Order: sequence, then C-alpha cells, then structure tokens
Amino acid sequence: MNTEQALQQTINDMVDDHRGILAVDESAPTIKKRFDAIGVESTEENRRFYRSLLLDTKGLGDHISGVILFEETLTQKNHVGKPLPEVAWAQKIVPGIKVDKGKGPLSGAPGDLITRGLDGLAERLAVYKEQGARFAKWREVYPVTPNNPTRLGRLANAEVLARYAAVCQELGVVPIVEPEVLMDGDHEIERCAQVTEHVLHAVFHALHLHGVVLEHMILKPNMVVPGKDRRRATPGEVAEATLKVLRRAVPASVPSINFLSGGQGPEEATANLNAINQLRRNAPWQLSISYGRALQQPALHVWKGKEENREAAQQALLKRARLNSLARQGEYTPDLE
Repeated sequence: MNTEQALQQTINDMVDDHRGILAVDESAPTIKKRFDAIGVESTEENRRFYRSLLLDTKGLGDHISGVILFEETLTQKNHVGKPLPEVAWAQKIVPGIKVDKGKGPLSGAPGDLITRGLDGLAERLAVYKEQGARFAKWREVYPVTPNNPTRLGRLANAEVLARYAAVCQELGVVPIVEPEVLMDGDHEIERCAQVTEHVLHAVFHALHLHGVVLEHMILKPNMVVPGKDRRRATPGEVAEATLKVLRRAVPASVPSINFLSGGQGPEEATANLNAINQLRRNAPWQLSISYGRALQQPALHVWKGKEENREAAQQALLKRARLNSLARQGEYTPDLE
C-alpha cells in the first residue's frame, strides 16, 4: 500500500455517519489533575489500568471510530497482555497519537501561545507508526482577549499546524489539525465567532501553502460558544453560530469535522452536537466529536480507582458514546440521560 492509499484507508476506517473519536491523550500533569479529583494516585499502573478499562469496553466500536492515545499508552498492555493499540483495533477503533509537546508564550505577541514539538517529529512519528498509530493530533490554542489572538499569533500557529500536517502525510499518517479558540474569559459568542473564523482562514491558507491534502486530514475545532464567564448559550445559538463560521472558512474537501468539547460538560457537549446536526442541512462534511473529558468524566467518577467499579465505569463510557452517536444523527433528547 503506498502512502496515499494508507492515508485514504485510515480516513475510510475513521470517518462515517455515526461514530466519533475518543481522546485519552492527557499529558502527565493533566491526568494527575483528573485522578486527584477522584482521589487516585497517578502511577503508571493506575494510568494503564484506567486507559485499558476504557479501550476494553465491549461495544465501544459501535460508537467510536478512533482513539487518541498518549505516548506512554502506545506501549502498554491490557490485563491479558495485549498491546492497547491492538485492543482498540480489535473493535475497529483506529489508534492514534498526540504528538505535540505542550505550549508556551509566543515571543513578539504578548498573550498569545505557541505549541512546541516540531523538532524530531518525523523520527518520532516513524516509531509511533511501528507501535500501531495510524493518525496523529496536534493542538494549537488561542486565548481570547480584546487584543488576542494577534495577527502574528494566528499566522504563527497556523504555520506550525501546517508543518506538522505535512510531515504526517509524508509518512502516511493522517493528521488531526486542532486549532482551539479557548472558552476562558467573558467574551460574547460573537467575539468567539469572529476569532474562530479568522483562525480557520489562517489555518487553511497555511495548509494550502504546505501542500497538505485536505481529503486526508481531519479538523478538530472548537464550537462557537461564549466565554465561560458569560451566560451559557442555548444549543440552537451554538449550532447556528458554529455552522455559519464553518461554511465560511472550511473547504468542502475536508471529510470530517470532529469538535473538541473544550470545557463543556458531558450533557452540554452532546446537546450542542445534536443541535448542530439538526441544523446541518447539506453541510459537506461529517460533523462529529473528538471529546476527552465530555466522554470520560462519567466513567472516571464511577471508577474511582477501584477494580470492582470497572464494569460500571465501562457502562458509563458506553452510554455517553451512544448518546453522542445519536446526537450525530440529530436524534438525541435530554430525557435519554
């Protein structure tokens, strides 16, 4: 299989009209925060047990088509010694990997951030591919203030995303491109819409310059929502604002848009996805999910680090995955909770 065929095969395996992507790629500090909240120590064994529990959930592949793993998880095994990427693929869930190395301040653009990790990316990707990863994910974040993101911030972040995506495709790995306009702050939904549109225009301009094949990538954007210190918008408002921006900024050749949850609660993230799919009309892309906390949170709180809660935690994950699958068809209602 040549590189182009490998990329197309991964897209075929990941993109359909009812499944989404599960993100379990929390960095060491982030998973520690999640575990602290339920009183569990973040040891390698606890992380292995928890992530193995998620991937071993029977029936998960009916609703989930891909899983984003953290580097450590690629090499871990489940309770019967099967590598976790193989556990995922046994249910036709494509294993992928987060490849960025975290963010820091962008020089010359006070308040803006830039993500690190391009150095040695090709070499790392080659190893991850051997370990079973077929797609990758890279996140750039955009804080919203009256002055941010600056023009430099938008252009620099877009350039990094495009360089990452080009390296991925060269190696036959599908890139998930994640430009996240952050929810932090008290900005109105209109300001989020304005920033998101500018960010997406910059990203696709850079992708074009770097020769990234749009048919062989997945976009992971934020929904258009007000800052979390403002009132919550209704699902209808979120759907209308989000679709308007996507129609203006995302080329039709992108096969799938998989939203991040970005601080939304599980029910809120599902209700918003549902409203987007009810309003989608003839949108050219699949409109799906790549949720982390909004899929995992209920399972995490049921599990509490205890072996005997394993099955109940798996049922909590399966329920959220199923409800998001319904929301993909615009068939979710809150009474299903």
